[in-house]
Amino acid sequence: MILEEEKYILDGKNIVLRSARLDEAQMLIDYLKTATGETRFLMCESDEIKYTLKEEEQFINNHNEAKDSLLILAFVDGEFAGSCSFEGTAGSRRKSHRAGMGIALFQKYTGFGLGKLMLKRLLTEIKNLGFQQVELTVVGSNHRAHHLYESLGFKECGRIPNANKYDDGTYDEDILMMLQF
Repeated sequence: MILEEEKYILDGKNIVLRSARLDEAQMLIDYLKTATGETRFLMCESDEIKYTLKEEEQFINNHNEAKDSLLILAFVDGEFAGSCSFEGTAGSRRKSHRAGMGIALFQKYTGFGLGKLMLKRLLTEIKNLGFQQVELTVVGSNHRAHHLYESLGFKECGRIPNANKYDDGTYDEDILMMLQF
């Protein structure tokens, strides 16, 4: 689905939220490489991001054309800041009431409410589409994100010890969280 451009003012900054365009595929690949290198809290290490331009364009198309998924880009004072997305849980009617979501921001755009704004907007769309439950995973030591999700009504529903093994040999758990509408 497509989110038309929406404008907000947050902490004195001009915020634009909208869907991705195909000509932004390379920007999104570069962003993933940078963002995953800035924190241990995202899906992988930066050198593991190996999406081709064609694969990223397909990812954008899939989200823009689907009725049960959305990719939102955020811009702060004209600069790309990050993205969030959701997808309906596929596979069977038994799971069709569920959606999964995630968010990532460049570190310089954290801490002033942008993530919360993006997630609230995403949750509105998820609820409006009739999903009854949304799920996410947060790394155990990511206390700021855990607190943010709790402030939005998410509840912890499980933990996976040692779910993440880092290159330095240390581990961190995954916390599974869900929000029921």
